[in-house]
Amino acid sequence: MPLVAITRAVPGTPSVPGATLRLGGPDQLARPALLEHVRGCDVAITMFHDRVDDEFLDAAGPRLKGVCNFAVGVDNIDLAACARRGVPVTNTPDAVTEGTANLAVLLMLAAARRLSAADRFVRAGRFEREGNGFPAGWLGMHLTGQTLLIVGPGRIGRAVALRALAFGMRIAYAGRSRKLEWELAPLAAARVSLDEGLSTADVVSVHCPLTPETRHLLDARRIALLKPTAIVVNTARGPIIDEAALAAALKAGRIWGAGLDVFEFEPRVHPDLLTLDNVALAPHIGSAEGKYRELMTRMVCDNAAAILAGRRPPDLVV
Repeated sequence: MPLVAITRAVPGTPSVPGATLRLGGPDQLARPALLEHVRGCDVAITMFHDRVDDEFLDAAGPRLKGVCNFAVGVDNIDLAACARRGVPVTNTPDAVTEGTANLAVLLMLAAARRLSAADRFVRAGRFEREGNGFPAGWLGMHLTGQTLLIVGPGRIGRAVALRALAFGMRIAYAGRSRKLEWELAPLAAARVSLDEGLSTADVVSVHCPLTPETRHLLDARRIALLKPTAIVVNTARGPIIDEAALAAALKAGRIWGAGLDVFEFEPRVHPDLLTLDNVALAPHIGSAEGKYRELMTRMVCDNAAAILAGRRPPDLVV
């Protein structure tokens, strides 16, 4: 009977008809345990933090017929190595869209209204002792009429832009190619170069994939282009932003704030970010809404079943 190795416990009830499942536990497997877990499997269902490279593929062995990533991003997978061996790779597009877009807006609002600082203020008992400084205290940044720059106009970026319309925001986008559907109603977005967009945006939300070209896409030079009132939100991948440069800008007050769900050296976070009140932090939970995580479980299992049956999987990447 075919063996499907799932490297970590997943929401819902995973099932691949006609296959035996080898289930991981609730914690991320250390590298040696990961390699042992996938040994001899026919399909590996991997997480975004599992590095799939030649060592991984060698450990899985000659029976391996496919890798199904429990994520939309596949930057953890050496696609060329898989292609050389004829091992198809799948992901879970669409399932992450709504939850990640919701979190991006949450982080944007948290940064704009200084939620992290306010939360610490209340928990320290200062609200009771000092009050809220009304009417001049705790002033935040407004969003209505402000410009939101989407960096990477894909599914999630579009979902964030649509939500931003409810706040009366104007939309701009920076991407490798023109997206006519973005420039039509209801978004009526303006296409801009990245540098132009960064210099004029009030909020920047990052949604591009991590590739060699996008690593440190927002580097120190580009972060310096931002307005002092700008907010940066990242729910894509941490290394797209030079985290040290962003932390320095936040610490110096050169930009208003940031909302980050992903980090350059995840799960380690730049120490300055942990002490700053003008940044809202989350532990890479963009897609963590129960409905959609259970959908992701169904998708990876459907992809695994298709691979085992010799069919083209529905979410084939390569």
